Amino acid sequence: MLTIRKAAIIGAGNMGAQIAAHLANVGIPSLLLDIVPTELLPEEQQRGLTLQSPPVRNRITQTLFDKAKKLKPSPLFTPEVASLVRIGNVEDHLAEIKDADWVIEAILERMDLKLAIHAKIAANARPDALVSTNTSGLSIAGMTQGLPMDYRRRFFGTHFFNPPRYMRLLELIPTPDTDRALLQSFAEFGEAILGKGIVMAKDTPGFVANRIGCFDMQHVALLMLEQGLTIDEVDAITGPAIGRPKSATFRLGDIVGVDLMAQMGRNLRGLLQHDPQISVFREVEFIEEMVKRGWWGEKKGQGFYQRVKSDTGRQILTLDYRTMEYHPQQKPQFASLEAASKISNRGERIRSLCAATDKAGVFAWKHLSAVLCYAADRLSEIADDVVTVDNAMKWGYNWELGPFETWDALGVRETADRLKAEGREVPAPVHDLLAAGKTSFYEERDARRLYFDLAKRNYIAQVESPKAINLPRLHRANKVVRSNPGASLVDLGDGVACLEFHTKMNVIGGDQLAMLRESLEEVRKNFVGLVIGNQGQHFSAGANLLLLTTQIQNQDWDEIDLMIRTFQKATSTLRQFEKPVVAACHGYTLGGGTELSMGCDHIVIAAETYMGLPEVGVGLIPGAQGTKEMLIRCTESVIRSEDVDFFPGIRHAWETIGLAKVSTSASEALQLRYLRPSETTIVLNKDWLLGEAKAQVVNMVARGYTPRPQRTDIPAIGESGIALCKLQLHQMRVSGQISEHDQKIGTKLAYILCGGDLTSLHYVSEQYILDLEREVFLSLCGEPKTLERIKHTLKTGKPLRN
Repeated sequence: MLTIRKAAIIGAGNMGAQIAAHLANVGIPSLLLDIVPTELLPEEQQRGLTLQSPPVRNRITQTLFDKAKKLKPSPLFTPEVASLVRIGNVEDHLAEIKDADWVIEAILERMDLKLAIHAKIAANARPDALVSTNTSGLSIAGMTQGLPMDYRRRFFGTHFFNPPRYMRLLELIPTPDTDRALLQSFAEFGEAILGKGIVMAKDTPGFVANRIGCFDMQHVALLMLEQGLTIDEVDAITGPAIGRPKSATFRLGDIVGVDLMAQMGRNLRGLLQHDPQISVFREVEFIEEMVKRGWWGEKKGQGFYQRVKSDTGRQILTLDYRTMEYHPQQKPQFASLEAASKISNRGERIRSLCAATDKAGVFAWKHLSAVLCYAADRLSEIADDVVTVDNAMKWGYNWELGPFETWDALGVRETADRLKAEGREVPAPVHDLLAAGKTSFYEERDARRLYFDLAKRNYIAQVESPKAINLPRLHRANKVVRSNPGASLVDLGDGVACLEFHTKMNVIGGDQLAMLRESLEEVRKNFVGLVIGNQGQHFSAGANLLLLTTQIQNQDWDEIDLMIRTFQKATSTLRQFEKPVVAACHGYTLGGGTELSMGCDHIVIAAETYMGLPEVGVGLIPGAQGTKEMLIRCTESVIRSEDVDFFPGIRHAWETIGLAKVSTSASEALQLRYLRPSETTIVLNKDWLLGEAKAQVVNMVARGYTPRPQRTDIPAIGESGIALCKLQLHQMRVSGQISEHDQKIGTKLAYILCGGDLTSLHYVSEQYILDLEREVFLSLCGEPKTLERIKHTLKTGKPLRN
């Protein structure tokens, strides 16, 4: 694989600074450059600085990077990695790009500026360095006119989507001179190291994702005007109902920026004179008026929507484009949308809506059919195959299904027949597919995915990494070993099984714990090891609070006690199982989800994981070994001696749990001690998560796996530690930082972490701490405010401080 040890980014604007941040996330140091100021600021004059002073000359770059560091959500995994970005300017430090393996140009979208800077890069970069431009639409080949062939062969486009840390799509755009072997090596680097979904695009306006995405948004706006629907109604139709994100169309416009949305349309309008659908890219009058008024979306506080304060709290207003006034948001009432919302299968949901004859159904069909036809008509112009287009829209715009997957969901032949009946032209690729005797753009055979290749007029296998395991395909290929309504055991091959949860948010209850027990028995007999993971949106949001609420209301204390004992046994004994167990965590890994993963021999975790023990927010403490594990992890590195002080470690565990700290990345989870470095593998590419976990199991078996006995050397400092915690809680209570109930929970949490009412330091067993966990958990279940907090959280999704 290609090795990038150092990088240089020229252009520290919104994208350049965030690209530098993401390179820092993956451990690649970079030099970030921008222009030199031409005037001193008043504060610089007061300090006696001149235009030749380094802080002044680097000021623009530094200011832009500092601005990027303050963005929410953060472009950095942890604040510390920002130190990998070195600040400079293009006049004093351009020669230093000679040390970079990869030079990224991310300056203003002006061809004259890009031509000039690439001439300078060519004169300073190493002869073997890769050079790319981050642009959203300018001609890639046009940027290197007149430069040596050796430079042009190492040059290509890299279109990162904003924000680069979070958006998965990276479009690579070669020129006719680009060395394809080098480009392929970079693509592998992008997948494995940067964690990106790579799409090979053609050097055409908007490339792939923005070409289709801009058409989609423009068409929605024009169709809304034609059909006389409101913004609220259109966003209800063009969101999850048709397999799109909740941001739908106009909410997405506010996030992206109404000004940028309009600018993209203008750019494409000027470049697509040959496009038969050029009229779709025309100006939308009310959007142009919004741009003139500065109603640019979230960054300006108002766009298609506006958040305002009212007597009842924050209120969302929606723009009436007819009057250009804002009105309270209204939930649309369409029977077809109501019916579609009850259908979990994406294909069935879209078919149901498009078949409806009310306003929502008519709009959905007219819009989707237009986008599907446009994608098919432009296919050969913008991409080499249907997979490229589908992945671009899923990774760049977060669509659940790409255009050609949507053709399949609606039925290719049925959709073509409906278009003909309406007197509309059927796109050539659809004709070709049907003429070849095929009825879908995709097929599955033996858990492999194939797609229809237009040149070969037949299906060929989709190229995928061996690490990219797809659980739904394994289900369809009859690889399920055992199953119940809430969980399944799936054969991943090579003797490795996978315990998969499949409930809403993958909460853990009776079905999941029962399947865990069954899975261990099955693995004991027929497999070499077990992976616990899934491909839902989240690993697990924790224990089933709805079930716990019912038990508390019914005062089923014995049932709660049994549930906690069962949960504790399930999570705390995995390391004593005779074969390796590896967790594959991603998304929300909270509460019981974190506790389950802590019990595994190894954790393979997606870089973008929210991990933590937030039980205090619902009036409880981690009761399924989470408190015990944090005590162990925060004290195990302390050197033991006669005057050993374990309290700093205990305080870290107490504060982390007591403040319900949740990491915003896997790297931060390591800092919080939810993870151990020696037992953690961070994966940037989420598609590879299960594959990496499976590989860990196989490697552990090959090395000769041995279970780990339960520990009996856990420090319990007793009353001295509890007293220190109580003092801090008292100070927080007096200052109004916490409620009386928070103080009570904090005291009980300290009781566990300090080992109970001991008068001196003792070393105790895991079971000793587990018993304290269970005792405190049960006592808190009996508190009226706990039930109040749980109900509030179930209703709002947010903790209540009472």
